[in-house]
Amino acid sequence: MTPSLPTMTTTVRTFAARPDGAEGVVHDPLTGLTHRTSRALGSGRVRLSATDLASWPEVHPAAVQTDVPISVCWSPVVRCNLACSYCLDDKSVSELARPERHRIANLIAETAVLGVDISGGEPLLLRDLPDLIDVLVAGGCAVSVTTNGTHLARRAEALAGRVDAVRVSLDGPDAERHDRWRGAGSFDHAVTGIRAAIAQDIPTQIQAVLLRSTAQASMRAMVDLAATVGASGVTFLQMLPIGEGAALAGTEQLTDDEALGLLAELKTTAAVPVRLRTRQAAGGFTVIRSDGQIWRNQPGAHAISALRPLHTASDLALTAWDGSA
Repeated sequence: MTPSLPTMTTTVRTFAARPDGAEGVVHDPLTGLTHRTSRALGSGRVRLSATDLASWPEVHPAAVQTDVPISVCWSPVVRCNLACSYCLDDKSVSELARPERHRIANLIAETAVLGVDISGGEPLLLRDLPDLIDVLVAGGCAVSVTTNGTHLARRAEALAGRVDAVRVSLDGPDAERHDRWRGAGSFDHAVTGIRAAIAQDIPTQIQAVLLRSTAQASMRAMVDLAATVGASGVTFLQMLPIGEGAALAGTEQLTDDEALGLLAELKTTAAVPVRLRTRQAAGGFTVIRSDGQIWRNQPGAHAISALRPLHTASDLALTAWDGSA
């Protein structure tokens, strides 16, 4: 008897799509990337294989003809149990009460926004987080949650079957390097959370902000950690000189060219997929902060500007000066 060949498994995940002329665009909630498809897929949430996705080129959202952002970052909470020195959030911003959070979720769900990344602060501190996700999913959005991971183990079961992806922020590939930035015990809690999310079949990736003092020594180890715990990949983020991170920009900020150089050394031998979000790519990105105000990163993401309160779905409309994502 001829032995059978091993069967390759293909990962199928949830994305959000919309037509773009004769083609289409797809937002990936795991990576935050937008891909141009070879065929129109309709509008709303779709199930696609990783093989399909890999065959479609990445495209900057600003290159897509659209009246609203392809994706937004929604930070409905300011509170956080950790204190990252490069945090983008403005701690002076007020936090809307639960009914207002649900109003914002419903407004986003009414638009043609494809992806919503719920961030903070620490979003897992919100008891109503699963309900907010349900509202967005019902509107056709692909939803991710960006978290420090310390509460992920206890929340993973409630998120399973709801959220489309989880992104866990780490500052180092081990407790010694991570806890130096985020506090004793935070690394172990985060890794336990990553394992719990993966056990619940939630697509999970690691995110790490690149700092000049740590990047070169820790990038490969971070990728190795992702492979060890079973994460779907690693996204390295360029530090943005916004919020508390502005004070570190002079000493810790890498140029996009420097960051791309570090990634090039790593990408060809990485055990899991790796990518870089440059500052240039972060320019024009739309943020909804916890007070219900819409903000957008300026070109090059060297600063962020307040636009308007989110009162109606039309308030999310892009304007000519944005070059927005």
